[in-house]
Amino acid sequence: MYIERHMITPALTVKPDTLLPEVKEILTSHKFRHLPVVDHDNRLIGMISDRDIRSAYPSSVLEEEKRRTILDEVSKTKVEDVMGSKIFSLSPLSTLDDALHLLSRGKVGLLPVVDEDRQVIGVFSVQDLMKAYKNLYGIGEKGSFLIALEDDGQPKPLTRIVRVLEEMQISFSRLSRVKGENNKNIIYLRVQTFNINLIHKAFKEIGMKIIKD
Repeated sequence: MYIERHMITPALTVKPDTLLPEVKEILTSHKFRHLPVVDHDNRLIGMISDRDIRSAYPSSVLEEEKRRTILDEVSKTKVEDVMGSKIFSLSPLSTLDDALHLLSRGKVGLLPVVDEDRQVIGVFSVQDLMKAYKNLYGIGEKGSFLIALEDDGQPKPLTRIVRVLEEMQISFSRLSRVKGENNKNIIYLRVQTFNINLIHKAFKEIGMKIIKD
């Protein structure tokens, strides 16, 4: 679940003195939306996005003469003049949950991954997160099912569930308990099996009610 196993490396970066037209070309040609900005020691100092680039370029509804003037200014504008200074980043030992939190908190689509010296060693995007969770939990695989169980209130419900799965030699990749409505715990479980009916029967025998809605 560590980022170092799922990040994209090497990372494509730009320097603070890179001109905006060059950055725009990089973003367009690679179909990226964000790029880390690094100093000449490859240390992270900012981020630049396609939104930053769009904000710098003139509107298409402006008069031609004014548009040319702004385009001339843009052609001389450096990354450091428009890049974002608020930076969220990950370390190689950050977890997928850490990434989910930062991507949501920062409302960004990509996070740079840095080492102890703040040197950029990779990047991690929303798409990488989705792919990682999909692989981790077997989502989309044949025979993969997500089951919700109502906690019966008896001792050691998770232990009993695991025991049943092990006795049936059923692989599972997720087992979590959360507070549901009316303070009742709900247990979520993802199993890998083609005999889901047998699973339902086994849980019923140990008093676990499967939630179907």
